[in-house]
Amino acid sequence: MNVFRPVVRTVVAVGLLAALGTGFPANAGETTGGDTGATEPEPPGSDSGGDSGSGTIGAHVRISQSKTGSRGSTASVASSNANWKPPVCWYEPMYTPEEYEEFIKSAYSGAQEPAASYAKKRGEQKYHKDDKGLWWQVKFRDEQYSSLCPVDTDNWEIWVPPADPRPDPHKLTPEILSELAYNATRLPTPPVVLSPGAQRLVVNLGTRVKLDGDFDRVWTTADIDYKGVQMAATTVATPVALRVDAGTDDADPQSCTYDLVKGDGGYTVDSAGADCNVTYRRSSGSGTYPFKASITWKVTWTDSADPDGPTRAPALPDGLSTVEQDVAVKEIQAVNR
Repeated sequence: MNVFRPVVRTVVAVGLLAALGTGFPANAGETTGGDTGATEPEPPGSDSGGDSGSGTIGAHVRISQSKTGSRGSTASVASSNANWKPPVCWYEPMYTPEEYEEFIKSAYSGAQEPAASYAKKRGEQKYHKDDKGLWWQVKFRDEQYSSLCPVDTDNWEIWVPPADPRPDPHKLTPEILSELAYNATRLPTPPVVLSPGAQRLVVNLGTRVKLDGDFDRVWTTADIDYKGVQMAATTVATPVALRVDAGTDDADPQSCTYDLVKGDGGYTVDSAGADCNVTYRRSSGSGTYPFKASITWKVTWTDSADPDGPTRAPALPDGLSTVEQDVAVKEIQAVNR
């Protein structure tokens, strides 16, 4: 993430040179931990708060997540919409006019072209010192840049007045925060228990599926509170269905889908009396079948830190969490006399 300290003159100048030469900054990692201003550039691949459930993305966007409740493992949410992508970049408030003047004069002192012209241009604008508002700076989610978010001398930083009649399309909004929260969400993998056990399944005997453990909705909040700019968005993922796949064509049916039911200990399913249960018709022999279980999560969002706030649009895609295990299917031989 290209976030700067005023004292890092060389890094800032080189970063802008790269930006003007390619349309994008040279470095784009994600920072972790709190921040009271700007930080030095992090190398690509730096970890973000999204992996641990809490932390900071960019400079001042904070991520926090509820406990998953499950005793098992968790994984990053997988979108049910293969075409959905999280925001590539966004603008965050960074400097008052006075801070911006100090930043430019310090970071670009002695810089070569075109960075020198960039600093001169900001000086000619008098850094908007007599105006009300803040300088916002572009932040990138990771090192995967996009032509949808170009960076040049006009929009490396943008001036944002209190009343912004023509906001930049990448200026931070609750909707963008909801997408960042969605991308940072971690979901419990399905705590599936099979009966008979995974290594003791039997040909022509229906497989009973249960979810073991406290399994409930998960919410993730992305918020910013910096220099008077306050906004938040919370995504809420609610488990709605469990799908199991036998892992072989020699099963009837090859897959089953069960609705999840809210109980005292969270959402659950017990397929003992279900019409749809996987029944294996052929032994796995000396090998195994890859049995897969996936939970579909209905994801909504609200423009606050309250997971129970009113649902906002546009809708986010459903989320998926999946676990796969090898199952052994045996054939019981009967002797007729």
